[in-house]
Amino acid sequence: MHKKPILILDGLNVFMRHFCANPAMSENGDHVGGALGFLKGLGNLCEQFCPGHVIVVWESGGNARKRAVMKTYKMGRRPPGLNRYYENDIPATSSNHTWQVSLLAKALGHLPITQVYVRDCEADDVIGYLSKYTYDDSETIVVSSDKDLYQLINSTHMQWSPGQKKLIDSAIVLQKFGISPENFVTARVFIGDSSDNIEGVKGVGFKNLSKWFPSLANSNFVSHNEIISQAQELMATKRGKTIAKIADSNKIANRNWKLMYLDTNRLSATQIQKIEGQLENIGKSDKMSLLRLFIRNGMQKFDINRHFAAVNSVRKT
Repeated sequence: MHKKPILILDGLNVFMRHFCANPAMSENGDHVGGALGFLKGLGNLCEQFCPGHVIVVWESGGNARKRAVMKTYKMGRRPPGLNRYYENDIPATSSNHTWQVSLLAKALGHLPITQVYVRDCEADDVIGYLSKYTYDDSETIVVSSDKDLYQLINSTHMQWSPGQKKLIDSAIVLQKFGISPENFVTARVFIGDSSDNIEGVKGVGFKNLSKWFPSLANSNFVSHNEIISQAQELMATKRGKTIAKIADSNKIANRNWKLMYLDTNRLSATQIQKIEGQLENIGKSDKMSLLRLFIRNGMQKFDINRHFAAVNSVRKT
């Protein structure tokens, strides 16, 4: 019998999409679009993919090891604003944001869902560990709009894009960027990531990297050190300033690799133990408690019957 896939949600990433775009208000006058949109989306994903296990990974305020590598990591990061059509009616207060996340976590506790939250762990580090070690031989679908997670895509691991509403596999990554998932993080080392305040090599993008270094399109891993060596060789025939910058980017590349590469290097043994321990904690399937929670918070119009049927079908295989 074919095993059902494991669905891994980047909790805060998915929540924020709905928090910013969904204007739903409760009968108590509170904005509930983030929690409501998340739950509806989860139900739709369960109907679509029929997973055998659903794991929601929550963000825990940054990683001390990353900040030790670069003090300005994620510094000055601007929070996403609400959809401009609703910004005058729905203030994006931090208290409402925190309340909705708490409400969502309580709701998930009444469903057969596993929630993972480990202090000082970023969600992508936890998802990377789950993909590479805990479920390395299993079919997994990561739900997130975060391109940092493209490096985890392979023959059994795919990513569902909430924005594009489609599965991202190796072929799609290669077609769009000219870079294979196996070498995606190598490319990002030179490109940088403005959303996390990670500076790359000025002038470098996916287009010129894939043109100058076609080996990045292959499924065989190419290290950033190899790219630097190739750039140094290219300088004999190409005198462009950008090639020269890549050839002289050893310090930036090494730093960015430590920040971007998803593996156990940013997790302590204690954190890994906590991740594994929380995987066994599956919420109780309790429709009446979920209904009472919705009623208390003015969410009576939520279609609990369809949602509960969809998510309650989750069974570990």
